[in-house]
Amino acid sequence: MTDERVQRAFREHPDFEEADDGRFETPEKPFPGVVSVTDAEDDGEGTSDAYSVEVRTPMLDAVVEGEEVAEVVEDGWFETLELRLEDAHTVTNADAAPPDVEREGDEVVVTVEFASSDPEQAVEDALAVVEYVEGTWVQGIIPGYDYREPAAGLRERARQNYDEDGSGGPGGSDGPAESGGAPL
Repeated sequence: MTDERVQRAFREHPDFEEADDGRFETPEKPFPGVVSVTDAEDDGEGTSDAYSVEVRTPMLDAVVEGEEVAEVVEDGWFETLELRLEDAHTVTNADAAPPDVEREGDEVVVTVEFASSDPEQAVEDALAVVEYVEGTWVQGIIPGYDYREPAAGLRERARQNYDEDGSGGPGGSDGPAESGGAPL
């Protein structure tokens, strides 16, 4: 069981909910993160809780609608995603370990671990990891496929953000992928 300060920090954050097993989740995110916390240990420099953030995303073939992604494409896509996620630990203010990125069936499992003595900052660090994984995953979407959720919704949201920020071109374009720009 985590201490009251940690529980309060997660409970008070609008993006987190406490799960039945004592972990904390981001259920409203397209790829929910799950945070496990181990009670503080005194390392001689003060006490720090250990945090483990796990984010599961689908493999490309799991979100492509109506066709099967060739194995060579799927493998290349995963290898590229894995390389892009190497920096996931750098979004934390804590001294985090480089991520563990695993392929488990039709999912990618990303785990980042860090220690922190500041529960409020740890919550922000955990959320930053979840959002980094999501954004990195979205950047890897390959144009030319029809996608189902959550990829379809993420692409649509990216298109809307692209148009709303004024960079959609004259009269607004359908987004970067359709206008010849960088793929989503």
